[in-house]
Amino acid sequence: MKHLIISLFIITWSCHTFAQSKKEVKQHKIKASAVTVTENGKTINENKIIYDAKGNEVEVTDYNKEGQIKAVHKLKYNSEGDEIEDFQYDASNKLIEKKITKYNMLGEKTEEIFYDASDKIIKKHVYTYDSKGLKTERKTLDAEGKIISVKKHIYVK
Repeated sequence: MKHLIISLFIITWSCHTFAQSKKEVKQHKIKASAVTVTENGKTINENKIIYDAKGNEVEVTDYNKEGQIKAVHKLKYNSEGDEIEDFQYDASNKLIEKKITKYNMLGEKTEEIFYDASDKIIKKHVYTYDSKGLKTERKTLDAEGKIISVKKHIYVK
């Protein structure tokens, strides 16, 4: 079990280490990036990201293990640089899902609403924060507004 936890930590850490920050993308004027994997002499695309001039990811393409497009996310941001829309398309450019994110006056994420291709609500995440601005919970609600799950955030000082 200990080895599993350490392995997961290393994998998570390495993914964050190799990803470019928004600041680096903007500073180096990077317009796009891609990740490929070479195994047994075969190179396969893993993902491709296109950035805007502010360093925001505006299009993210994910590939399956065969190197074919699995999903394409097209993203939009508000003036503060917060993601407000994520449209997910399949390999044939058909809309699969839409996510709209809302923020409060403090810039804290308050809601994520997920819609299907016919613009019907699938689910909703509702976030709450304490007086210090720390996220305390995320409630997931179904299309009818019934709570499906609650994820609590606990902080130890």
